[in-house]
Amino acid sequence: MISTLLNYARGAWVAGAGAPAPVRSAVTGEVVAQGGSAGLDFGGMLHHARTVGSPALRAMTFHARARMIKALAEAVMARKEELYTLSWFTGATRTDGWIDIEGGAGTLFTTASKGRRELPDDTILIDGDVEPIGRRGTFIGQHVYTSLQGAALHINAYNFPVWGMLEKLGPTLLAGVPAIVKPASATAYVAVAAFRIMIESGVLPEGALQLISGSVGDLFDHLTGQDVVSFTGSADTAAKLQSHPAIVREAVRFVAERDSLNASVLGPDAAPGSPEFDLFVKEVAAEMTTKAGQKCTAIRRAFVPAAHLDAAEEALRARLAKVVVGDPQAEGVTMGALVSRAQLDDVRARARELSKEARLVFGDIDHVEVTGAAAASGAFISPLLFRADDPWACERVHHLEAFGPVATLMPYRDLDDAVALANHGKGSLALSLFTYDPAIARRFILGAAAFHGRIVTIDRDCARESTGHGSPLPMLVHGGPGRAGGGEEMGGVRGVKHYMQRSALQGSPRTLAAVVNRWLPGAPQPTGGVHPFRMTYGELEIGTTLNTAPRTITLEDIEHFAAFTGDTFYAHMDEAAAAANPFFPGRVAHGYLILSFAAGLFVDPAAGPVLANTGLDNLRFLKPVSPGQSIQVALTVKAKTPRTAEYGEVRWAVAVTDSAGDPVATYELLTMNSYGR
Repeated sequence: MISTLLNYARGAWVAGAGAPAPVRSAVTGEVVAQGGSAGLDFGGMLHHARTVGSPALRAMTFHARARMIKALAEAVMARKEELYTLSWFTGATRTDGWIDIEGGAGTLFTTASKGRRELPDDTILIDGDVEPIGRRGTFIGQHVYTSLQGAALHINAYNFPVWGMLEKLGPTLLAGVPAIVKPASATAYVAVAAFRIMIESGVLPEGALQLISGSVGDLFDHLTGQDVVSFTGSADTAAKLQSHPAIVREAVRFVAERDSLNASVLGPDAAPGSPEFDLFVKEVAAEMTTKAGQKCTAIRRAFVPAAHLDAAEEALRARLAKVVVGDPQAEGVTMGALVSRAQLDDVRARARELSKEARLVFGDIDHVEVTGAAAASGAFISPLLFRADDPWACERVHHLEAFGPVATLMPYRDLDDAVALANHGKGSLALSLFTYDPAIARRFILGAAAFHGRIVTIDRDCARESTGHGSPLPMLVHGGPGRAGGGEEMGGVRGVKHYMQRSALQGSPRTLAAVVNRWLPGAPQPTGGVHPFRMTYGELEIGTTLNTAPRTITLEDIEHFAAFTGDTFYAHMDEAAAAANPFFPGRVAHGYLILSFAAGLFVDPAAGPVLANTGLDNLRFLKPVSPGQSIQVALTVKAKTPRTAEYGEVRWAVAVTDSAGDPVATYELLTMNSYGR
């Protein structure tokens, strides 16, 4: 049964005009889908995103968007078997499909979790601390992020139709920006099915997502500086799109993930027989064959010490000999097909180019034994391992990517040579180093980090938990410098900021505190007759302050604290030694005594809305307190963040001063407060 690939434009499923373009199965060669985007009003789609989707998303807080993203992930997981069925037509094994489908949903789950945990329940994001400007503190600066008011155009690659879509959508939606998704044609039927699941979940506001199941037509002509283009694909296509007049004229943000000849390096300490040698061989073979090598992070260049070149080749050949190519659903098959016959032709052509300067030591470019399917019908190819004994005499292996199960094994002379060879690829998404020597790891990373978006060091200690060379993680940056595109698609909150604008606000503390919904130094600190610990989460207002009575710290207090805690540091117990210290006038109170006494001053002990003290941040001791001096505390509600249906987090600014009014200590106290009494 051939599926029709519809577009989703301005809230409706729409078929493209004209003759539909066929899409064939990578396994059987039969047509499995057809569709196109001719006739769509691309300018109208952008207008719908900006005027309907953008206001709706921007009206939601980060937490509301995070809950929405989590619901999308749950919807995908609930119907994942539908996607696995379609994934088979792309040539993917069940394991390949798991990376794409459940890995994609997992990316959304992580993005949602980080949004709830690290972002405020607000629509504005503070960036950094207050910048004092005026001498008296009445004029300050504060950086903030706000959502762009345009749309994001996501142009995705064919190799991961679900993950590739979701890893872009998570940060975009969390930032409050609507997206127009354009999947690659070869696997669009999987992306469209996943997209439909998200629409049918019913959790998205109108205009938040739209879909183009074909070319983008004249959409680029309508882009503005409030829009973002996020592209994954070839360097040639990226260069063409980045040079579009609208991109240049409007300074449209362009995030690119392009060709990447990623490398893996066996450390000079990792001899045959060592755990790191075995892990290296296992990882190179896995990266060559997972998803039939169609991964933007796959290992294309494998470097080993010259003395171990023959041993590494022998071990890799033995490992690759166990790979079974064929129908992804057939029992025992470990590597499926390339995505299409066109891709097969491209990989073969590039492999032949590589063979002009590197020797093929495993596999056959033109023939492969296939299990459970007809080789002539599908896009099957053998794993291809090349060997180049003089890597500096080769240029193709460092600059030509065969996007399939293809890698080249090469020697290096010493660690500096390994660094130079890894960097010779002119920028990559991922680099891995197998060593058990931390000194080697540090030296290598210092030399190579500027050329690689992510570097993973793998050894016997971390291998069991390691996600491996080629697994992008939503909390880490996914992107790379140079030929890899220079962009970043993920990276926790960093990825979200690609779809937001950073602005520098200037004004009075009172005004800026109201804008950012957080108490800032110098802003009003209203006090009342009710102790703040007697107020529920909802009753507490930002800026509410408790000013305590003073308490004098005696020498007896200091000595008792020292005996009770065991902290008999000389600054607290030896007058002469303390006086000789440039920081102290003589014996002084313990810093933690000051914290303890401060808590005693502001805590209301009876049971009430305050459920727990969960920690403190940014503690600074500013001035020593001598025996006989007093301290007092100003406790201010700085910020509030809901956490569960029963309680929220209150962040308190704590300022401890001495009898002269000078700051003694400052910190932020975190408590969990109930919504009801």
